[in-house]
Amino acid sequence: MDSAEQLQRIYLAGFELQTFDRYPKCVGVIRDNCIALLVPGVDGLQVLGTPGWRMGEVMGVLTEREGRQLFQAKSEIVEATPEKLATLQRFRRDLTKLLGG
Repeated sequence: MDSAEQLQRIYLAGFELQTFDRYPKCVGVIRDNCIALLVPGVDGLQVLGTPGWRMGEVMGVLTEREGRQLFQAKSEIVEATPEKLATLQRFRRDLTKLLGG
């Protein structure tokens, strides 16, 4: 799978593409405040880690504390509301489809 072709498909589907100095080998894919990092792999681009919630210049990962789901980036915390979780689910599903062809 050609990574340039994958990026074009992702961009045309309404995702924003961004690079980060902190992750020079990755391309950030952003939509509706959700973010995933893509890296080149043997079969084209692949998601690095798990998609999360954009919190300024960082990505909050989904975690649980005291029975509540949260997005957390270091000491910053955002509540993972049902709406945000549904948005993240859609983001993951759409991105997976676009990467797979």
